[in-house]
Amino acid sequence: MISVVIPSYNEEKSVREMYDRLVAVFRDSLPAYDYEIIFVDDYSTDQTRPLIRQLASEDPRVKAIFNARNFGFHRNVFSALSYGRGDATFMLFGDLQDPPENLPEFVRRWESGRKVVVGQRRSSDEGWLMTFSRFLYYKLIDWFADSSQIARFTGYGLYDREFVDILKDIGDIQPFFKAVVSEYGIDLDIVQYDQAQSVRGKSNFNFRRNYDFAMQGITSSTKLLMRLATYIAALVGVVCLGIAIFVFVNKIVNWNNYGVGEASTAIGIFFLGSIQLFFIGILGEYILSINGRITRKPRVVVGERINFADESHGNAQRGDERE
Repeated sequence: MISVVIPSYNEEKSVREMYDRLVAVFRDSLPAYDYEIIFVDDYSTDQTRPLIRQLASEDPRVKAIFNARNFGFHRNVFSALSYGRGDATFMLFGDLQDPPENLPEFVRRWESGRKVVVGQRRSSDEGWLMTFSRFLYYKLIDWFADSSQIARFTGYGLYDREFVDILKDIGDIQPFFKAVVSEYGIDLDIVQYDQAQSVRGKSNFNFRRNYDFAMQGITSSTKLLMRLATYIAALVGVVCLGIAIFVFVNKIVNWNNYGVGEASTAIGIFFLGSIQLFFIGILGEYILSINGRITRKPRVVVGERINFADESHGNAQRGDERE
C-alpha cells in the first residue's frame, strides 16, 4: 500500500483536481497498488475543509486530519508523514506545484531499493528575486552547515516506512524537515522535475514566512554563525589594536600637529556598534530556536479525523489527542 499525504492550507481551488489526478495515476500507472489519500489541513480559512469532507464521503480511501489551529508549515509537514499506514508514504503539497504524475517514477526507484526518493526542482515559475535569494541561501548553508541540504527540495517525495518510523522517534517540536531528510535519508535518490505555478496564483509564503523558514534552516543546521561572531571580534580587536598603536605613535611624534578628529571616532563607534547589533540578532535567533525546541509542547493538536475508523496512526488517534 502507498499512503499519499497532502499538507494543505487554503487549497480550495485545487482539492478536487488533486484528488482526480491522484486517482488517475493509481488507475493508469500503478494498478497493482492499494492506496489511501490523506489531506492534512492546517486550519484553512476558506472552503478547503468542506471540499475535503465531500471527497471523504464519496471515497473511503480519502481520509482527513484537521488541525485544531494553524501550527505552521514545518510542524504540519512533519506530523503529516506519521498518519499513513502504507509501506511507503508519498508527500506532495496541496497547491499542485508538485505534479502527482511523477509518482510512478518515485515508486520505480523505491522498488529498486531506495528508502527515500525526493523531488528536486529543475525549474520554477518564481520571480528572479526569489530565485536569487534561494540561491544565496543554499550557498550559505553549503558553506556553513554541519551537513549539506538538498537544494530546491520542498519535501515532495516518497518515503519508505523505515524512514517514517525514524521520524516518529524525533522529539523536536519544531523540526526543520529538509535538514532531517538530509541527515537521516541515508539511501536517498533524487528525481528532478519542473515546478508549476501555484493554483492559488501566489504562494502562501510571504517575506515573513520565508525569513522564518530560512532562519529555522540556518539555526537547525549550523553553529558556525555563532562562532563567526568570535572570529570577527578577534579580527576587529587586532585591527583596532593596530590602529590604536598607529594613532598613539603619531600623536607622540607630532604632538602639536596631529589630531585624531571626531569623525574617525564616530565612524569607529558606529562600525563596531553595527557589528555588535548584527550578532546580537543572530544570538537572538538561536535563543528563539532553542527555546522552541526545549519547551515540552505537542507538535500539533488534531481537532478531527475522518475515515480513520479505529486504525492506529502515531499519537493522533482522537480529536482531543496530540501529535
